[in-house]
Amino acid sequence: MAYLLVIVYIAFISLGIPDSLIGSAWPSVYTELNVPVEAVSCVTLLISGSTVLSGFLSSGVINRFGTAKVTAVSTAMTAVAMIGFSFVPSFWMMLPLAVVLGLGAGAIDAGLNNFVALHFKASHMNFLHCFYGIGVSLSPYLMSRALAGAGWRGGYRYAFFFQAAIALLLIVSIPLWKKAVSNGSEEENEQTNRSVFQLAKIPSVRIVWLIMLATNALEYTCGTWASTYLVTVKGLSPEVGAIGLTIYYVGMALGRFVSGAISAKVKTWKRIWLGCGIVGVAVIAMLLPLSKEFFIAGLFLVGFGNGSVYPNFIHLTPHNFGKELSQAIMGTQIAFAYIGVMLAPPMVSLICRLFGMNVYPIILVAITAIMVISITSFVLLLKKQGKYHTEI
Repeated sequence: MAYLLVIVYIAFISLGIPDSLIGSAWPSVYTELNVPVEAVSCVTLLISGSTVLSGFLSSGVINRFGTAKVTAVSTAMTAVAMIGFSFVPSFWMMLPLAVVLGLGAGAIDAGLNNFVALHFKASHMNFLHCFYGIGVSLSPYLMSRALAGAGWRGGYRYAFFFQAAIALLLIVSIPLWKKAVSNGSEEENEQTNRSVFQLAKIPSVRIVWLIMLATNALEYTCGTWASTYLVTVKGLSPEVGAIGLTIYYVGMALGRFVSGAISAKVKTWKRIWLGCGIVGVAVIAMLLPLSKEFFIAGLFLVGFGNGSVYPNFIHLTPHNFGKELSQAIMGTQIAFAYIGVMLAPPMVSLICRLFGMNVYPIILVAITAIMVISITSFVLLLKKQGKYHTEI
């Protein structure tokens, strides 16, 4: 299983690579394609909406074809979408490619998260999402280098080569997955399919959906709009704005690495609360009228704190809801995470259009408050049900 774990880690890099490209490229994209700055919401809406659909359908697809095949094909789909982005002659040609990108991402996310939650320790789940952080840190760095020379189209092409290589690795490694499943990983074949309507009748599932929505809304509000805020409000160049976004994603990757490293001594729920505390302090501090460097440092801390919340909740899924339901609930958790991704950018776009980009830090505080209140409610319900496992 050690070789397979390495491949799973690399696969999660592929999940992160596309996610931060649009945010770091957009200040250059909208000027070249002659569309309003708010048009980015159309792209993110389609990506996340397609990911939501993929998440809801993932349980049945993965149970039929297996995690390995679904992951390999889905990664190839995201690679095709990225090379397509680099050649679009107009903004409208980006929209069907956004659908392809989203459909691929949702299946990767749901399948790999459930596989690791079932078969590996909490440290591995955090390291897995750390590799996602490597992916989302890598792509804005590549984009910043491309913006200084080849332009945003070159940035998408650079990212495509990484994505295509990972897709090829996954295709070649399919026999390893089959061997792992045949050697005692029966849980993947014992999953119970439940519709979203059946799962919605469970109160704890509804609350965890809201948590997934909020933590990802916060993540993507930073990922989509932080670079634009740094350029339009703080007066940085698009290249430096992309570097600021890179620092945010480095914070996310580092937060997940540290969470995994301390998992043997600091249990899962304590790590979740620690992450919430760091985010709370950071977003309140970002309200202060201080320097652009201070704001970028705040972004780093938001990434660091929030980065550990999502993977730790994902890891708790089989413990909170049972192994037989984990894939079904995992798929809907991913779907609601991307509902947050889908709703946050257009809502932020509308608010900033009405009140100006200066309100952006206030929006971060509001989303953080929703996340913390939801987590508190979930803990109270688990305690009432006797399922609050502080020893995990």
